[in-house]
Amino acid sequence: MCYSAQIQADYRKYVRMFGAQMSIEEFARLFFDRVEGNKAKIPKGIEDAFANPQSDGEREIKALIDRFNAEQTSKLEQDLFKQRKRLADAERSLEAKVTKAATEGQRIAIDKIAWTRGKLDDIQRTEPKARDSRIFPGHYAPVLVMENGQRVIKPMRYQCRIAGKPASYDVKYPGTYNARRDNLEGFWKPLFGFSHGILVVNSFYENVSKAKMEGREIAEGEKDENVVLEFQPNPAHDMLVACLWSRWSAPDEPDLLSFAAITDEPPPEVAAAGHDRCIVPVKPENIDAWLNPDASDLARVHAILDDRDRPYYEHRLAA
Repeated sequence: MCYSAQIQADYRKYVRMFGAQMSIEEFARLFFDRVEGNKAKIPKGIEDAFANPQSDGEREIKALIDRFNAEQTSKLEQDLFKQRKRLADAERSLEAKVTKAATEGQRIAIDKIAWTRGKLDDIQRTEPKARDSRIFPGHYAPVLVMENGQRVIKPMRYQCRIAGKPASYDVKYPGTYNARRDNLEGFWKPLFGFSHGILVVNSFYENVSKAKMEGREIAEGEKDENVVLEFQPNPAHDMLVACLWSRWSAPDEPDLLSFAAITDEPPPEVAAAGHDRCIVPVKPENIDAWLNPDASDLARVHAILDDRDRPYYEHRLAA
């Protein structure tokens, strides 16, 4: 399972790479819904792409981002004030008598103050960091699709809810941020051959067994550990990851655009590192064929996945 990925978050680079148009309406709707209370998880890297708006639509989005950040800043500052008071109260109690409750209150307050300050710093920070463009399930990312013969970039949630399915599927099937290739004509049948997309990824992250990573058996009485590995293509380049996507609609609910990355059996170096799945990068020359699938000729669609970009994946422990 590709549980996390380092993506290309700047839609302008999609425009340059693919000659694509941005769906300004979908981006604006996403940011508007968030201001209105939708808990959409939008990476800072996507927000930062609108830092210097060039059109009325981009200026509208920038205003929505600024409004949301101002509201978040106010809330975080109030929380910071409460935690500072909590810390002061705990420290006064500890001066009089050391108790478990006061010690725990001090620890919690210190942790929450540090977390809140970090969030405030991120809102105010203008220098980009790698984590600004890292997505996890539930996060939004720019996805390239084909619409009326034109390549278009749309913001989508990284966990796919197939149109017509109940919203409860998000909980019932929490792994639907990945679409296993051996189930494309099963669970994913409504989308495979119909709604294809591409996500631009620089590297991806996987949870693996430490023992498997080290290529050894677990010793008797030993408890295995989970480690997170970052896989990067060599030579380094943007990978065009094959995805399936859907537009979900329901009465009195905002539309949801969401996607899943297709995964397949891993190449030898990924398997040797302890993981049993791998994303499927499409070759640049197959972009249009992938984005314009023919559901009556799935063999041709599978052939695109077979004829994939095949870098060597180097791995390291994630920071």
